[in-house]
Amino acid sequence: MNIEAYRRVLTGISGVHVTAYDSSGEIDPKLTGKIVARIAAAGIHNIVSGGNTGEFFSLTFDEVVRLQSIAIEANDGRATVTAAAGRSIKEAIATTKAAKQAGANGVMVHHPLDPFAAPQSQADYFLAIAEASELPVVAYLRSDAIKLDDLGRIAEHANIAGIKFASTNLTLFSECVRATAGQAPVWICGLAESWAVPFYSLGAKGFTSGLVNLDPGRSLAVWKALEAGDYALARSLVDAIASFEQMRTKFNNGANVTVVKEALTMRGDSVGPARLPGLPALDDADRRRLNEILSGWEASKAA
Repeated sequence: MNIEAYRRVLTGISGVHVTAYDSSGEIDPKLTGKIVARIAAAGIHNIVSGGNTGEFFSLTFDEVVRLQSIAIEANDGRATVTAAAGRSIKEAIATTKAAKQAGANGVMVHHPLDPFAAPQSQADYFLAIAEASELPVVAYLRSDAIKLDDLGRIAEHANIAGIKFASTNLTLFSECVRATAGQAPVWICGLAESWAVPFYSLGAKGFTSGLVNLDPGRSLAVWKALEAGDYALARSLVDAIASFEQMRTKFNNGANVTVVKEALTMRGDSVGPARLPGLPALDDADRRRLNEILSGWEASKAA
């Protein structure tokens, strides 16, 4: 897949699959593959392996490489597959090489989490990996500390296919879109369905999703409404999942993966708890609330 075709895929949904663990806490390839296959079969455009919903920062390098291979095999050519990379530059470049060998179509580079990273050096980090990667790169921005000029440098690189913007600073986002008008990279809403409506109105195309692990049809309905410019419908569809997404933001987003994993377990896929430092389990009150949300979704489908 060339970079232009990859960019077109990025205008769809980038679904981030969970990492299932067995009873000993190791990756469960069969169950993880089952979830990936289900997402692919539903028609999600881009499957992201090793994203935050997949607990990238709780995985070892070897686990990340194994996970992307599991996802590529389970996908079986149905969707585009993007492998995640990050942490040290050496590790990130090694991950991109493994992803290329395994058959991934692109690489998403996580935002560097070093507390002493200079903003301009964060931009240089993305550029260094994009320069070394044989696959097109999505830069995953989770901070609004990088200045507009440096964001522009990222957008100008020939191997940057897209920029996943995951800050709620919509003013900065709109400035980025204006400043890079006419340039190739796709600006993607990196805050999932809940933020997709305002992001689309400012020039984003596509969005990320963890909801696809449970209900890819709802994600696709939001995407289709946005692509049709029907913002009223998109808002109503987002309203229906708002309680679920709000629960994921608890504890400074510490429950983000936990809510998805517990919902999957409630539906019969025992994927294991989120690894520390994520929240291992919901309390009884939140678990009851989550069950009510899922029951409500089932009731609305039956109606």
